[in-house]
Amino acid sequence: MDISLHMLLIVCPLVFLAGFVDSIGGGGGLISLPAYLFAGIPPHMAIATNKLSSSLGTVISAARLYRYMDLRLAGACVVCSLAGSGAGSFLALLSSEDLIRYMLLPVLPVVAYYVLRQKKLDASGKPSLSRRNTFLVCLPVSLLVGAYDGFYGPGTGTFLILLYTSLARLDLLTASANTKAVNLASNIGALTVFIPNGKVFLPVGLPAALFCIAGHYLGAGMVVKNGTKIVKPMILLVLAILFVKLLAGE
Repeated sequence: MDISLHMLLIVCPLVFLAGFVDSIGGGGGLISLPAYLFAGIPPHMAIATNKLSSSLGTVISAARLYRYMDLRLAGACVVCSLAGSGAGSFLALLSSEDLIRYMLLPVLPVVAYYVLRQKKLDASGKPSLSRRNTFLVCLPVSLLVGAYDGFYGPGTGTFLILLYTSLARLDLLTASANTKAVNLASNIGALTVFIPNGKVFLPVGLPAALFCIAGHYLGAGMVVKNGTKIVKPMILLVLAILFVKLLAGE
């Protein structure tokens, strides 16, 4: 597949926006994955290349939140996420491109609902789980969401935060910090499958990664409350365009 200026002009600005959105409130995959599809990159390659750019961007957020991680819990969850993501990526390679393309129609509205709704995620006021039970909840959550991220991906970070706060009753800061580590692991797990199978389109993925890093860097200092007001309309616009494109059969 040959690179074109047209691809870069579509992908790079939208991936920058995705990184900006993701660093503020999650949901960047709702923009970045459609960006690769808009540019005419085949679905398998779009998912794989998106993992490259998003993983490098997530490094910035993970480094920023490192001090707030529960390192022992995060480490165990990272292992589960790597395993789940590897399995999900193999499943993606076995699936037809039409299945991956058109599963956007039922999946994206569900993901968008959780990203765009007004979320009150803080678990304060709820009784904490025991240390053992916290691990028993977080490990399978990380495995399953990691598998989803390896197979498809958009909304992974939001799902993790929702499940870590609601089921494991982690406080929001710890949940957000651990999510960055686990999400980075799921991206890396997917790349270990996609790269050897030639699915990562490096001529677009590497420039896009630089834009994703810039987006994460600039968005990192934004206040979440104000940032959410900016990103929600952007995500809605991208979803609307994607739905029109898919329904038109392009």
